[in-house]
Amino acid sequence: MKVREVHPSANSVRLLAGAQFADAFSLEVGGRALDARKAAEKIFARSPAWIDALLRLRNLIVTPLGLKTSAASETTPREMIGMFPVLSETPDRLVAGFDDKHLDFRVVVDVATLGHGQDVTATTLVKTHNLLGRAYLAIILPFHRLIVPVMMRQVASQGLP
Repeated sequence: MKVREVHPSANSVRLLAGAQFADAFSLEVGGRALDARKAAEKIFARSPAWIDALLRLRNLIVTPLGLKTSAASETTPREMIGMFPVLSETPDRLVAGFDDKHLDFRVVVDVATLGHGQDVTATTLVKTHNLLGRAYLAIILPFHRLIVPVMMRQVASQGLP
């Protein structure tokens, strides 16, 4: 199963008006057993040690800047997928993300029937607010392009998260 970069759909891009960054990765899987929640759970269920190490380093660096970390608690509890609050959900689409002082972030997981299988697409949207947001995006972008395909491959795994 090969993860491929695709153009983000206009329908997804509308979910974060004014986003300066959008990308999407897609994967075809056999069968029709996934809805958007199950696909998102598989994507974010676990990550390789090197990704966890990068996330810990990121949290150490951004904490003094007052940015949200994966360990940050929400003032009101929300349903989470991985470390992201779920913002909306249908059987075909799950939108998760948050707004922070430096940028707003969304991850959109779409599932569509494709012949005898399904096409799962993860779209990332980012809207920066200031110089810190633009600098942060520039720094994490190379890592993002490595991490998303690795996480997407978990959708093809047979086990549940």
